[in-house]
Amino acid sequence: MRQYSYIAIAFIILVFGIIFIPRIVTRIQQSDRVDASRLSAEMPLAFIELNGEAKQVPDFVFTNQDNRIISNEDYLGKVYVVEFFFTTCPTICPIMNTNMKRLENAFGNRDDFGIASVTIDPEKDTPEQLKRYAENLEVFSQNWHFLTGDIDSIYALANKGFNIFAGINPDVAGGFEHQGYFALVDKNGYLRSRTDRFGNPIVYYLGIPEGESEVQGTDMLIEDVQKLLENE
Repeated sequence: MRQYSYIAIAFIILVFGIIFIPRIVTRIQQSDRVDASRLSAEMPLAFIELNGEAKQVPDFVFTNQDNRIISNEDYLGKVYVVEFFFTTCPTICPIMNTNMKRLENAFGNRDDFGIASVTIDPEKDTPEQLKRYAENLEVFSQNWHFLTGDIDSIYALANKGFNIFAGINPDVAGGFEHQGYFALVDKNGYLRSRTDRFGNPIVYYLGIPEGESEVQGTDMLIEDVQKLLENE
């Protein structure tokens, strides 16, 4: 009889381990991520360095959805966020710009905040196409510019200027592949970011969902934009 009791207890322990231990581990991991994010949010934002020097956004000149010429100088004095996208993207771009709307809703009425959405498909994304896209998103900020221009300049800005990959690939959905990152730029044109728990800059903010993390890239970005607007 006692032998059966031991077997029953062992079975209960096994079931408990299978069902509950993974949940406990997941909660601990998520708690660690949240605590790390909150800790880094309290620290000054890092400068992104290249060869020991703080990296500035390279010069660029493009055309926006209103056929206006927009350059990096138009963003001086503004905290702004940069993304690379295309209007016919069937995968991550709609998610990215849904999250970008959160930033506009939070800061779009401010003169010292802006967004630069640079198309990686300038052949299709004419100013007229970008205008329709902006209208469908119900963009209201005067400083959210959807930018198009010379394809070589666009790809140089993405891949070399920001080190955010963008490329033509006819084998993927939409014909282009790119990373779903947002870059944060301060009022003086320097790339900035919060740091991880080890003190290293995260560099970019993921503009699409990241697993089951309670604190997403856009959540962190909203906090850090606010920090730059208030303190610098």
